[in-house]
Amino acid sequence: MDSFQYKKIALSDAQIEEIYRLRFKVYCLECGYENACDYLNQLEMDEFDPVSTHFSACETHTGKVVGTARIILPSALGFPALNHFAVDWNSVPDISPELVGEISRLAISKEYRQRMVDKAIYGDNVISLLDEKEKRSWRKRFEIDLVTGLYHCVYAESIELGLTHLYAVMSEGLYALLQRWGLVWKPIGSPLDYHGIRRPYVASIEENMHWFESEEKKISLC
Repeated sequence: MDSFQYKKIALSDAQIEEIYRLRFKVYCLECGYENACDYLNQLEMDEFDPVSTHFSACETHTGKVVGTARIILPSALGFPALNHFAVDWNSVPDISPELVGEISRLAISKEYRQRMVDKAIYGDNVISLLDEKEKRSWRKRFEIDLVTGLYHCVYAESIELGLTHLYAVMSEGLYALLQRWGLVWKPIGSPLDYHGIRRPYVASIEENMHWFESEEKKISLC
């Protein structure tokens, strides 16, 4: 994990603008999920940012921000997973509202994304895991280095805050990738077109502690 360093970024930290700029590049210019004309300063921000904890993945040798994610914390705004989807409440465990967060705004710089992994996170199709040569090429740089590091940051923060569960809105491809790691996410609603075809999920932090503990010594934090 020496290629990248991961850290929590406060809203008062100057690096927060680099996070918003990376999100603009990924969500507005590369993927078209948001209208670039709505962000004349080229900083992609929304109403959930002030009630979120933000994380960056930086190149160790340059300090350049190449990845980001955030965890939305409980507030009067609710959560995108619940606000934008028809949730099957019979599928949602009995969760104390103040003990749940939502993983959101996962974004990776294009220069660090392999074609098939790009499809997994931002596309609508499940990636093929059958080609061993292809699998090795994207696992080394993407799965292990960047997404794992950012997810680790989210889990570490969730544990620190005493959260018990996490929501997420994701594509079928990202869901398949997380399953491959052994992470347990459960669907709580039907798919719809929200930044592409997405579906809401929930995960128990306790149920996924085995993954967090196995990755803990591999992540370079600063």
